[in-house]
Amino acid sequence: MSLANQMGAFTPLTLLNSVDAADTAGATSAYVAVTGYEGQVAVVVSCGVIDDGSLTITFLTAEDGSATGEAAIVPVGGALTAITTSNDVAPYIAVFNVSQLKGYLKVVGTKASAGGVLISYTLIGRKKTV
Repeated sequence: MSLANQMGAFTPLTLLNSVDAADTAGATSAYVAVTGYEGQVAVVVSCGVIDDGSLTITFLTAEDGSATGEAAIVPVGGALTAITTSNDVAPYIAVFNVSQLKGYLKVVGTKASAGGVLISYTLIGRKKTV
């Protein structure tokens, strides 16, 4: 079994540090480069308590960190379920084929209502080997 099949071969990258986001801007990551990864990458959405309302997680891909050629992208398994007060304290995972990304990935958390939500995003994938 090669190292590529071992959990130790995966590299985590923080997309959004844990925050108490009161609005969409607070629950949205910056663009991060995924060109150094191969195969598939996973975005782990760690959600704490939502005060009220809901949080919808969507994803954007672009050619660079300035959003050139920006487009929405849906995870391999389909869109994530909206996070509400009844399913909030849980991790959610979105998987993407790196070949379908334009080079950069961004997570957008659209917050519906004024209450806050504890949220963080982490990308996990296998770095390219040379």
